[in-house]
Amino acid sequence: MPFSLRVVSCFVFLTAVFGFARPVSAKSVTVVSPGRQFAIELSTGEAGRPAYRVLWRGSEIIKLSGLGFTLDGEKDWTRGFGPLTELSVSESNSSWKPVWGERSLIHDRYRGATVAYRRQDGAAFKLEARAYDEGVAFRYIIDEGPSGGSLHIASEQTEFQFTADHDVWAVTSAQGKYSKIKLSESRHNLERPCVLETAGGKVIAVAEAALVDYARMRVRRQDDSSTALVSRLHGPVVSKLPLTTPWRVIMAGDTAGDLLENNHLILNLNEPSKIADTSWIKPGKVIREVSLSTQGGIDCVDFAVEYGLEYIEYDAGWYGPQDREDSDARTVSRRGLDLQKVLKYAKQHGIGVILYVNHRHLESQLHELLPVYQSWGIAGIKYGFVQHGSQKWTAWMHDAIRKTAEYEILVDVHDEYRMTGWERTYPNFLTAEGIGGDETRPPHEQALANLFTRMIAGPADHTFCYYAGYVDDTSSHASQLAKTVCFFSPLQFLFWYDRPSQMSKDPELEFFRHLPTTWDESRVLHSKIGTYATIARRNGQNWFIGCLNAVERRTLEVAFDFLPGDKTYTAHIYRDDHSVNTRTRVGIEKRDVTATSVFRAELGKQGGVAIRLVPKK
Repeated sequence: MPFSLRVVSCFVFLTAVFGFARPVSAKSVTVVSPGRQFAIELSTGEAGRPAYRVLWRGSEIIKLSGLGFTLDGEKDWTRGFGPLTELSVSESNSSWKPVWGERSLIHDRYRGATVAYRRQDGAAFKLEARAYDEGVAFRYIIDEGPSGGSLHIASEQTEFQFTADHDVWAVTSAQGKYSKIKLSESRHNLERPCVLETAGGKVIAVAEAALVDYARMRVRRQDDSSTALVSRLHGPVVSKLPLTTPWRVIMAGDTAGDLLENNHLILNLNEPSKIADTSWIKPGKVIREVSLSTQGGIDCVDFAVEYGLEYIEYDAGWYGPQDREDSDARTVSRRGLDLQKVLKYAKQHGIGVILYVNHRHLESQLHELLPVYQSWGIAGIKYGFVQHGSQKWTAWMHDAIRKTAEYEILVDVHDEYRMTGWERTYPNFLTAEGIGGDETRPPHEQALANLFTRMIAGPADHTFCYYAGYVDDTSSHASQLAKTVCFFSPLQFLFWYDRPSQMSKDPELEFFRHLPTTWDESRVLHSKIGTYATIARRNGQNWFIGCLNAVERRTLEVAFDFLPGDKTYTAHIYRDDHSVNTRTRVGIEKRDVTATSVFRAELGKQGGVAIRLVPKK
C-alpha cells in the first residue's frame, strides 16, 4: 500500500493515498520504514490498553507493550480505550546540513502515522509514530485534559516488552560505572540510552529525543516481568495543553557500531536550527587553565597557538567559591588573575576564552551575566553542576541555552545531563558531559562501554587528561590520541589537568595540531561494547582513525577500503612503543597506503592506535 501503511479498515486506504486525517475505527495500524527495515504497529490491546510493538527485518524485537499515563489523583489513562481513531499519515524523504556534526549531510527519511485513543469518559490522547530505517520513534500528543487547559502527569507508563531476557548494559547515573547484567537482574532506574545485547549478538537501544520541557525519562525493570522495562520519569509533569512529549526511540543493529553510525536518528527527531546566523558558532579544541592566574592564561594561549587549539577555559574559582550564593560571576575575585589582560592577549592571538559558571550563579544572574560576558568578548560558558532531570530544571536549562544564543555565546553543560538531540535546534549548545570521562579515570572497558551506549545520545565532553599520571595505569598515550577520534565532541577538551609548563614537547602532539573536532563522514569499522573499537572519521580529504582495546591483547585488521580508489595516502601511525625514549612512549611511523591496504593494529591491554591519513600530492 502507499506509505507502507497497513490498517485493518478498507476506508483508511483512501486516507493513506490522499494523506487526509479522517475519523476511523481500526484494530491496528502498522507503519513500515522506507527501506522496510523497521515497522511499528499501533493497536488497542486487552482491557482497552493502548499498545504498540516493533519489528526489525520482519522479526519482533518489542512485543506488544502498553502505553499511557497515570494522572494526578490516580486517574488511570492506561485502560478502557476503544479502537484507533483519527488516522493521519506523514512521510519524509529529505536531507539537511548540520552546522557541525559527525557527518556533513543527514538524510531524514521516514514514514509516519498519528492515531487517537479515546475513552467514553472523555479521556484521549494521540500517538505519533515514525518508522525510519535506523529505528522507530513515537510520542504522545495531548490536546485535552480532565480539568480544562492543563494536565498533571504523575507517571508515564510506557512499556518496552522484550522477547527474551537480554543482557543489559546497566548504569544508574549519567557518569556512573557500567555493568553487564541480565535484564531480569536489574533492580534500579537505568540511564538512557539503555543498550541491550541479545543472545545472538544483536544490539537494541531505548533512547529519548527532544527532551525540552518535560521530566527526563529513565527505564526500570517491570515488577511483574523479567523481560520488560517501563518508563520512569524523574518527577511529575505539569503542562498547559496541548502537550507534546519527548520521543521514545527504539533502535537495533547487528553490531553496537550500527547504532553509533545511526545516531543521527536522535537529531532527526528534533526541530531545525532556530539560529538564523550561525557563523559565530565555531567548534574547536580546548586547554583548561588550572592555576586561575594571569600568567597561566597567557601560557595556555601560547600553548594553544603552538598546538592548534582554539580555546582556553577558566574553571571553577575564578569569580569566587562556586558553593557560595554571594559569589558574583560578574566580577573577578581570584587574586593574581587579571582576566581582562588575558582576554586581550587571547584576542590578539585568535584564541577564544570560555568561563565556567556554577548553576547557582547562572540561576540567579544569567540575565545580568550575558551582556557582561558579551562585552568582555567571552566565547563560551561551561554550565557547572546544573540541576537536571525534573521538568522545572530541564525547562530552565534549555531556556538558558536559548538566551545564551541571543548573545552569541557557546554552551558546554557539565556533570549529569545527557543530550537528546536539541543541539540541532540550538547549535550553540556544543557539548555536554553526562559521561564518566577521563577525569573519573575509567579503564578502557568502561570507556568502551560509554562509547557504544552514551555516545548514541550525542556529543560528550570526555575531559581528556593527556599528561595525567594515571594514564599509565588505566590507559596509554597512544590510546589517548585514539579516544579523541572515537569520542565525538565539537568542543574537545584535550588537556584537563595539564599546565603548559609541566608538559613535554612530545612529537606525537602534532596529531592534536591536525585534529578536527567536526566531521564530514564517520564510520565504525570494529565494535564490541566494553571490549574494542575502531572508528574512522573524515574531514575534507583527510581521515582520522582511532583503535581502542580493553583487557585482552588482540589484533584488529583495519582495511582502508573507504579511501578513493585512485589515490595514495600517507598514513601517520601513532602507537604504544616502550622502546621510544620519550615521556609518553608513543612511536610514530609513516607509510603509503591505498584503498587496498590493510593495517594490522596490534593492541595490548588498555592500548590503542591513532592514524592520520593524508592524500599524497
